[in-house]
Amino acid sequence: MSKIVRVAWGITGSGDKIRETLVAMRELAGSQAGKVEVEVFLSRAGEQVSGMYGILSELRATFQHVWVEQNANSPFIAGRFHKGEFTLLLVAPASSNTVAKLVHGIADTLLTNGTIQALKAQVPVYVMPTDLREGEIVTTLPNGHSLRMKVRKEDAENSEALVRLEGVRVLEGPDEIPDIVKGYL
Repeated sequence: MSKIVRVAWGITGSGDKIRETLVAMRELAGSQAGKVEVEVFLSRAGEQVSGMYGILSELRATFQHVWVEQNANSPFIAGRFHKGEFTLLLVAPASSNTVAKLVHGIADTLLTNGTIQALKAQVPVYVMPTDLREGEIVTTLPNGHSLRMKVRKEDAENSEALVRLEGVRVLEGPDEIPDIVKGYL
């Protein structure tokens, strides 16, 4: 019997690279059908942003399980990490709010609580912060137009601190996801 890699994919309230992340996850699930299973966990803001970017229906059509946060413990992802139901947790994209909460140990949302519980259960965690480095970035708005934004020093510092959290690996972009997941096969 071959090993199945079970990915808990968390989507927060950031739209930066959300479409590219969906493409990477959809292609991964398709190319590794029967070997990789993906369950999607949307924070409340993640659901809102997914709707704004027009990908919510595609998420539901592509992935069998798409869960939306009701509170920090519902759906009960934390217990599933403790029971060993997932191979890894991927939080991508991760908003600056989520990153700051993780760095400071605040577990008041589904995905921050889930991440901290995954770490306690020694489940590998991968986070793709949208505000990785200080400076200007160009992001794509829901209407397809580009927007120049400044990544604040404080947000970049939180992303740097995230690198130092035991059990957390930081991703720079969605193109890294397939190789990481395939590494568990």
